[in-house]
Amino acid sequence: MVSHSVWIVGTSRSGKTARLVEQFSSWVQLEKQYTESFYTKKPGRKKGVHVPEFLYLKQTEPGVLVLGANDDNRRELGDIIVTSTLGKYPVRAKTPLGFFQDEVILFWPLLINSLSLKAQFPVRLRPETEQELATKLWRTQLDEEILRIAGVNESRLVRRILDLLQLAAYSGVPCEDIAQILTRGLGENTTTLEPEFLASLLLDWRNWCLERGLLTYGIITELYSQHLLSDRNYQQHLTKRYQAVLADDVDDYPSVARLLFDLLLDRGAVGAFSYNPDGAVRLGLGADPNYLEGLAERCRVEILSGPPPESLGEQAKEMVELLTEPMVLLSLPKTIHSIQTTSRAQLLRQTAEVIANTIQSQQIEPEEIAIIAPGLDAIARYTLVEILVKQNIQVESLNDQRPLISSPVIRALLTMLALVYPGLGRMVDRDAVAEMLVVLSRKQQPSENSSLLTPNSSFTTDIDPVRAGLIADYCFVPHPDRPNLLPVSAFERWDRIGYAATTAYNQILDWLEQQRSQQELRLIPSPISLLDRAIVRFLWNGSNLPYEQLAALRELLETAQHYWEIDTRLRQIAPAEITPYTTIIEFIQLLRRGTITANPYPVRPIGGARKAVTLATIFQYRSSRRSHRWHFWLDAGSPLWAKGGAATLFGAPFFLRDRLGEPWTAEDEKLAEEQRLQRILTDLLSRVSERVYLCHSDLAVNGQEQLGPLLPLVNACVTVTEATVN
Repeated sequence: MVSHSVWIVGTSRSGKTARLVEQFSSWVQLEKQYTESFYTKKPGRKKGVHVPEFLYLKQTEPGVLVLGANDDNRRELGDIIVTSTLGKYPVRAKTPLGFFQDEVILFWPLLINSLSLKAQFPVRLRPETEQELATKLWRTQLDEEILRIAGVNESRLVRRILDLLQLAAYSGVPCEDIAQILTRGLGENTTTLEPEFLASLLLDWRNWCLERGLLTYGIITELYSQHLLSDRNYQQHLTKRYQAVLADDVDDYPSVARLLFDLLLDRGAVGAFSYNPDGAVRLGLGADPNYLEGLAERCRVEILSGPPPESLGEQAKEMVELLTEPMVLLSLPKTIHSIQTTSRAQLLRQTAEVIANTIQSQQIEPEEIAIIAPGLDAIARYTLVEILVKQNIQVESLNDQRPLISSPVIRALLTMLALVYPGLGRMVDRDAVAEMLVVLSRKQQPSENSSLLTPNSSFTTDIDPVRAGLIADYCFVPHPDRPNLLPVSAFERWDRIGYAATTAYNQILDWLEQQRSQQELRLIPSPISLLDRAIVRFLWNGSNLPYEQLAALRELLETAQHYWEIDTRLRQIAPAEITPYTTIIEFIQLLRRGTITANPYPVRPIGGARKAVTLATIFQYRSSRRSHRWHFWLDAGSPLWAKGGAATLFGAPFFLRDRLGEPWTAEDEKLAEEQRLQRILTDLLSRVSERVYLCHSDLAVNGQEQLGPLLPLVNACVTVTEATVN
């Protein structure tokens, strides 16, 4: 029997997504023909023409399930499909994990009955909150001896254990089988903890969360795969709601996604799936491309041609051959150049200068350039941005997830919390108070050419750092329970502060006193309300904040709201476990550990693409599915190129469906790195159309010689000289 589902195979930028949309549009056209014939004659299927089942069942108003590998991809794909069909069909665009989460929450009453859970609405845990609560639960069992055997600190060990639950859930393995799989996979490895011990910790954690209605990504996926998908009631609801599924880049999906696809196809749904053999960006992070590829047996396979002619993808084979056969004397085409220096500092400067010179000479526009590195440390990011911005060249960092605590605005707000709520005196010091005064007295001035306040407007502050330091020295009174700020007159030479600074300080002081009195009268609902008041009073002022600050403030409020939502749930279960103001202290400590980054729910840009040079890691760039005219591959001699720019999770190979529990040998690791490097080269070259610069320094940041896998390419290509730069 010929399948009516489609399996689309193609390399990067070969038109897989466009073919998905085209396939769905053809289904819609068939539906239109069927609807027209319905009113003229008895509906029936023409010989040789297949009308998808979901079109015959239109009276039940089934929807179309659209899945994307990540959030950006699913939004773009959903928009394209809705636009192409003029919004006539209910389209639900999700990532696989987002879909699992929505289904678990939607059918939570069913899970309550089948698992005998407490009747309470579920609350999802963020990864950082998950790690903090798991650390508290396991702290008595993770003693110094356990940490010594594991060879990592407590935080890393907790994250590693939690990742095992997530990997098992993604592969469709129940938590109870984790010990067995680890035992087979680790074998006689004595450098790790006992699998039974790790599994017992995870079982305790899962049960502890379910008792309190707390859901992590791992628990959500396990509930969906082990309980919902096998439930007959859920299967009936699922197949009534979705009679068509479109999934893009399934090579980045977890194994559980195939269980969902198999169920839908078994029940008569039609599907269209795209697969990139050079993709697998998330392999080692939960994706299982080999298992998903088995879905092709149920579909009609379409193989698209290679990358578009304007890309350098055709040269990938030659470059891979040079890496695998380094003794063969090959020269790379003139489209591949290199920038070589001795030190990394020289490399960063010269790379930025080459980019600046080519842009200023109008050879290329900033938005047509991408700087890609296996890993971007703070020094490299700062150096490149600083040099380019001085040349009036903007830089866009993809997913630049800096810790929230690195923002002065966030630190100032946390200091403000410690001055209002009692018992937080040890969370604040003189330097923090001085910084708070500077930030809270800052004002935004409109630009000269506009009466409107824009993100590019300049900032002024009524209390400069020097005056803020003087005030903190003479007016701040430390106290473990009630730290206080005295009137400016407590400083004998307060006249040196000046009128503007004195006025601003008095306004801050009056506002803090007002909040303290309201807190004592319990008129402040929660610290979230206090944070919001401070933002409105001192930071917002009706102005347009720069995007970086706005993102940090939004993430702070989202994190605080989530944190106190979890706190409320825990107080309902065990109110005696949490003392007053403990939550605020733990919240501040969580932020200070740097585990929270400014990555709030994304705001989609309005208008055209930003005219800026793209700066990204390999993983970030490949995940974004972008393409550019020129690429600059930074640190081309780094050994991290074989790692793909993302660390593989501990135990990830043990949970791949085609080798569940099989040991992972050194030979397996070597082969995996070679295959990953080939995929990276092929993928990146398909995403660049004109030129690649291999940027290499003989010495790394730590002074060690760089002998990475791309070194043969560096030695074989044309070196950029001062003449070519100019």
